[in-house]
Amino acid sequence: MNPEIQRLHDLRAMLTRHARLYYVYDSPEISDYEYDKLYAELKALEEKHPEDFDPTSPTQRVGGTPLDKFEKVVHGVRMDSLADVFSFEEVEEFAASMQALVDAPFFSVEPKIDGLSVSLIYENGIFVKGATRGDGAVGEDVTQNLRTVGAVPLKLAEPLTLTVRGEVYMPRASFEKLNLAREAQGQSLFANPRNAAAGSLRQLDSKITAERGLSIFVFNLQSGELYADRENPTSHTDTLARLRELGFTTLKDTACTDRADSILSHIELLGQKRDDLPYDIDGVVIKLDALSDRMTVGEGTNTPKWAVAYKFPPEQKQTRLVDVEIAVGRTGVLTPTAILEPVRLAGTTVSRATLHNLGFIREKDIHIGDTVTVQKAGDIIPEIVCAHPEKRSGSEKVFYMPTHCPSCGEPVFYDEDEGAAARCLGNACPAQLSRAVEHFASKGAMDIDGMGPQIVELLLSKGLIHNVADLYTLKKEQIAELDRMGDKSAANLIDAIERSKSAGLERLIYALGIRGIGEVAAAALAARYGSLSACFDATREEILALEDFGEITADNILAFFANPKNLALCQTLLDLGVKDTPVAAPRGTKLEGLTFVLTGTLPTLSRDEAGEKIKSAGGKVSGSVSSKTSFVVAGEAAGSKLTKAKTLGIPVIDEDALLAMLKD
Repeated sequence: MNPEIQRLHDLRAMLTRHARLYYVYDSPEISDYEYDKLYAELKALEEKHPEDFDPTSPTQRVGGTPLDKFEKVVHGVRMDSLADVFSFEEVEEFAASMQALVDAPFFSVEPKIDGLSVSLIYENGIFVKGATRGDGAVGEDVTQNLRTVGAVPLKLAEPLTLTVRGEVYMPRASFEKLNLAREAQGQSLFANPRNAAAGSLRQLDSKITAERGLSIFVFNLQSGELYADRENPTSHTDTLARLRELGFTTLKDTACTDRADSILSHIELLGQKRDDLPYDIDGVVIKLDALSDRMTVGEGTNTPKWAVAYKFPPEQKQTRLVDVEIAVGRTGVLTPTAILEPVRLAGTTVSRATLHNLGFIREKDIHIGDTVTVQKAGDIIPEIVCAHPEKRSGSEKVFYMPTHCPSCGEPVFYDEDEGAAARCLGNACPAQLSRAVEHFASKGAMDIDGMGPQIVELLLSKGLIHNVADLYTLKKEQIAELDRMGDKSAANLIDAIERSKSAGLERLIYALGIRGIGEVAAAALAARYGSLSACFDATREEILALEDFGEITADNILAFFANPKNLALCQTLLDLGVKDTPVAAPRGTKLEGLTFVLTGTLPTLSRDEAGEKIKSAGGKVSGSVSSKTSFVVAGEAAGSKLTKAKTLGIPVIDEDALLAMLKD
């Protein structure tokens, strides 16, 4: 064999071994510098000998050509989710129910990784396809992106054909590195490693995925044979051992027991170790270990009957409330924000938490300087659970809302119609203007890509804009002169501003920031009036005749269009070429006649994404629960809407059920 070809093959084997030591066993034998030198040598040899191309080479993990979209993948075996339980009593009930159905069952108890479920398909030992779970029956082809994940073996130890299921996650170290880089670039930060992993795996450009440091644990054999020459394992525990032999990274900190009290002990142990793990877990999975027992117990409609997921309660930490800052919103509402001594919570360092309003502060008896307990609602939004008066030293201070706006100095008015909300009534309040421009440019409104808070502040501070209409008079040269901007960034922003002119009437109405008018109400107004100018002459009776529109909402709309400054602003927007005609999106009929209310944090979809899917299938999305509501789609940390739905007897479904409805 040609000596160069032999060296090429040796380097592939060497680098594959070192990558496995690094990603799978966390025990590297060489430094990153040495690895990079060997990698560079291999890449040079492969470029010199293209005839020896190998798709399983370590050099093929860097990412491929960007995709236009993800193709759909029909799963050969359904990728069902697990039923959730939230108490030890429910875990004991599950164990007892299994013991009643099968003789002397053993249970596998393992961490529930907080990530994104995928399937990996191998043919003759070669990785050929990977897909997201999707709705369980149909997912998205993310093969290119999964090839960049170091812990995904591109070639198995034996030439077997099989499909496995795993959880892609972002290690905490990768998450911290990613958010530090985004902060340095002025980009928004990811809320937690789970969201970061999901966003990274669904990048159309796999080169971006390759930079994100994702990893994977494989936790199940979906289909195929684990041995070519003898019988397959008969238990889940033995299956995982065999998967490790083939090159997969499997879950750690697992247990196998036949006793309910041992299950609970392992849950407690994992809960205690949770903070010290290099990755996030949000619960513990309990499964029947014997595969024959699983066959006996069977499957439910959307979940297996032989397994449950115990979900940890929201992680809580104590810290000190150092101060209270006041933020002024686009409608002038003053919102107090707690400034906290930084504390690590649910994957991120938390230093701020909303205090909502003065009523919330008084109800919780919160003082500046207090020790407080904080958690993240839905693992995303930091909130104060309670204060600890017993830990006061006497130096704490009672908080009072300001009598004058901290932004413009105008007197503050307390609005009894909004729960005694404090509101600045200044006509030229800089904070209100900044928030108004940010809202106008936001994704749900005019969707001006690149028009973030920092750019808005720069435009205002330089006197380049004085209202939202001024955005449409900006020149590329003006933007290019701003800090951290250049010709290319300026040209992109000007293009985005120009595209926003065609956003459509319902987005335009929402973008205007009329008090109480969200996306659903804006869509209803657009459908009723057909143009912005027609809204100028709307009557109270007409507005009240619209579904879910009350007197306060009607009065807010009338007051907005009765204001000469607002009318002048609307006319200026139209004169500058902003179109006020409805944009007809293609709609299906699967959900026609059904009204949905979204509440809480959904596992994989944002509320906007879920709402768009519902509307594109012919359904309606409402912001409030009523007797006309067909379904409430509830996620984590669902609030008063869920409570009202249960009171009214409205069916409550989860994201999986919604996706199933969209499919069926």
